[in-house]
Amino acid sequence: MRAAGALLLGAFIIGPAQAQTAGSTTTGTPPASGLACGALKAATSRTGATSSWTISTPSEKTTESGSLRSGPRFECIDGAILVVEFTSSAGHSFFGAYFPDGMNIGYGRQQIERRGTRFVLPVQAKARIPEPYRASFDYHCRLNMPADPIGSTARADCIF
Repeated sequence: MRAAGALLLGAFIIGPAQAQTAGSTTTGTPPASGLACGALKAATSRTGATSSWTISTPSEKTTESGSLRSGPRFECIDGAILVVEFTSSAGHSFFGAYFPDGMNIGYGRQQIERRGTRFVLPVQAKARIPEPYRASFDYHCRLNMPADPIGSTARADCIF
């Protein structure tokens, strides 16, 4: 029994070191990439396992960083709305939309769908989106929660 425990402990300690290779480290920093979307700008860079991205609006600049499984991926909708999507190393996906007037919305990616070239958001998001940009999205009625209920008049805007 003691020998088995020592063997498991040894495998636990030695195992990760055996899986490493000399060529697996990054020696340089990849160039930054970005996107301009009307008055909004996005830039991203990566250093080792950390991604950093900056969103610039006419009134402010926000920088975030994290260890990501994928992204950040930027997209411009209707030449004015900047969308950022990413998946954390823990597997949590995020969707954020930035508008030229400084407003932004964010949701877990599991609450967002993509149908062709359009994003389908929870219908509750419609009231949080500046009026000139509401038609840029489609809406669904699947996210009905007691803290954020779907009113009967809002249901008419849902495609499903």
